[in-house]
Amino acid sequence: MSKTDTMTNQWTRFQNRLYARLSQRRKAVSGFVGEPEPRTVGSFARGRQLVAGNLLFAGFLVEAQDTELWDVAAPSTGFDNERHGFAWLDDLAAVGDMRAREKAQRWVWGWINAHGRGQGPGWAPDLTGRRVIRWINHAIFLLRGADEHQSRMFFRSLAQQTWFLSKRWKAATPGLPRFEALAGLVQAGLALEGLEQMADPALRALARECDSQVDEQGGILTRNPEELLEVFMLLSWTSAALSALGRGTPGAQASAIKRMAPTLRSLRHADGALARFHGGGRGVEGRLDQALAQSGVRPHHDTGLSMGFARLYAARTSVIVDAATPPKGAASYNAHASTLAFELTSGRRPLVVNCGSGESFGMEWRRAGRATPSHSTLCLDGYSSARLAPPTQGAEREALVDAPHEVPIDFEDAFEGTRFMAGHDGYTKVFGLTHARTFELRFDGRELACEDILLTATDKAKRQFDKAMDASGLKGIAFDIRFHLHPDVDAALDLGGAAVSMALKSGEIWVFRHDGVGKLSLEPSVYLENGRLKPRATKQIVLSGRAMEYATRIRWTLSKAQDTAYAVRDIHRDEPEFD
Repeated sequence: MSKTDTMTNQWTRFQNRLYARLSQRRKAVSGFVGEPEPRTVGSFARGRQLVAGNLLFAGFLVEAQDTELWDVAAPSTGFDNERHGFAWLDDLAAVGDMRAREKAQRWVWGWINAHGRGQGPGWAPDLTGRRVIRWINHAIFLLRGADEHQSRMFFRSLAQQTWFLSKRWKAATPGLPRFEALAGLVQAGLALEGLEQMADPALRALARECDSQVDEQGGILTRNPEELLEVFMLLSWTSAALSALGRGTPGAQASAIKRMAPTLRSLRHADGALARFHGGGRGVEGRLDQALAQSGVRPHHDTGLSMGFARLYAARTSVIVDAATPPKGAASYNAHASTLAFELTSGRRPLVVNCGSGESFGMEWRRAGRATPSHSTLCLDGYSSARLAPPTQGAEREALVDAPHEVPIDFEDAFEGTRFMAGHDGYTKVFGLTHARTFELRFDGRELACEDILLTATDKAKRQFDKAMDASGLKGIAFDIRFHLHPDVDAALDLGGAAVSMALKSGEIWVFRHDGVGKLSLEPSVYLENGRLKPRATKQIVLSGRAMEYATRIRWTLSKAQDTAYAVRDIHRDEPEFD
């Protein structure tokens, strides 16, 4: 982070604090235009944890049975952001009993007393938008049993935060943070009496963001599937709030929702969860289905890529491949070097995964999760297909640089299934080698066959390969093809090391085999996911070898070996279709 960037951030924080204090001049609104509806869904299990005093935010667990939320010393910035964003209010509302409501009320009015006058890190546009949405969504839950003084404090704070958003939404980073700020401003303007004049300018600004941030294919610049879902939900909630008042959705917003829905459907696996790429997780259970149902956009099958990802699907087996260049510029600060990596899910059971985002476990885990070896793809000599820029003093994030420039792709019908081909030039600069992958998923979903090729595509690439060979002492360029397995998979290397058997909890057994090129091993790995205190231990299949020629070809298969009666019941019991 440069000195100029640091000064800009400091100036932004100063202005946020200034407008937060100026917001105290706003008078309380009289109430709601109509009875607010809770549109956000929380986790009952997490709500019970909060009621018990166990605060799990951003990977940190703080036991606070006798300590109020705002008296807890935050162990990280992420912890602070999560508690000030109030998404946890969804979880307490999901419990919904008297103890949960009393805790929610104490924490909401505790925030007003501790931070309502403009103090603290919660006065950022995105956090304020997120907080306002939750307060409005769960207002009936919060105000039940509240006295007149508490109600007046609640509505006065909402008026102050809404005014702050009207002045500071432009300071939010383009993308999800700005959508959060504007969605909060729109919903407050629509819901609160006396603030109706704030809704229409915010709606026009939201429409402009839809045009500039959501591309023609329904994707966003960060290529983060979970972030796309968050934006989609904000737009859907705003559209629902307009509909409840008998108003139509602006054209640009309605068009963005219509474009994004099929993209999200393409980015989810057979179990309904999102593919985990570029910092995104599987998504909160049920949230994607709720958002798609609320959107009213009917499913239809698209061909080609969706936000740069290819999806192969057959008979309850889904394969999702990162088949585009990584995000560029500011959007690359959370991007992963995952080009040509894939995930595979069978029925309701993930089999092959990526390690995921390590952001909630600290900087080192975050960097490790972004590297190519943390993804299910080929890696050359330990190098990533894109490089993290060296961290500078005071930097919290590193951009992704030296990424692949070209990722040609092609779909075609095969004799027994669907074939997808892609390649990237991320290793050409150092090794002169282009990585190409061909996936073929059988129509019955029982086998995925793949061919990985390393080749020198030009004379210049051949000269670079020769230099790399000389540097290796003519021992060849080492490669590893990694297949990270979900923690619920029980994997074992067969005798002789020719195959790996993988048992799913459904009773299915899958087998990995290869054509004999390279050495097969089963090694430790990790599964990184938000909401846990530490990474989960798992395993990875590693196929290692050396590229000695201008073209090296490696073939492998993942095939289903057994279906038990239990497996059939597990896959189809109470399970909706996600194709």
